[in-house]
Amino acid sequence: MTYLVSLFLLGLVLGLVAVASNPAPYFAALGLIIAAGTGCGLLASQGGSFLSLVLFLIYLGGMLVVFAYSAALAAEPFPETWGNWSVLSYILIYFLGVVGLVVWFWGGWYEACWVVLDELKELAVLRGDTGGAALLYDSGGGLLILCAWVLLLTLFVVLELTRGLSRGTVRAV
Repeated sequence: MTYLVSLFLLGLVLGLVAVASNPAPYFAALGLIIAAGTGCGLLASQGGSFLSLVLFLIYLGGMLVVFAYSAALAAEPFPETWGNWSVLSYILIYFLGVVGLVVWFWGGWYEACWVVLDELKELAVLRGDTGGAALLYDSGGGLLILCAWVLLLTLFVVLELTRGLSRGTVRAV
């Protein structure tokens, strides 16, 4: 289990470095998919299987569709890839930063502090992650609706900012 969690953490770091180091939206989307998949795998390995499934479906199903649509509007004829020297320099800088943080915090990381969510109660009737999702909709329902409206407004703002000179993306067809 430790090797699997370490593999998920390494995949998460690689995905985040791929997103942060690449200016082309096509390859950044691939890094985003890698980071989201390994992050959800990390959540599932720690006992939050329902939460990881919901995050994976919502994030990759909804947000990446909007990201792909926006990336198609801002298409470059010759995007920079991970093999270009400018992108490789950013990758090297980010990896050196990650290695520096690992060296800095090396003495404080212990395997015993990883506690799976449902191991604390022997005969639990409810899972902790489903109870947390129900509490999110119960107590934070108004804030959840407000966040959905803010995301919709942000989508329209981004689409209007990326439109061309004469034709907008939000227009009557």
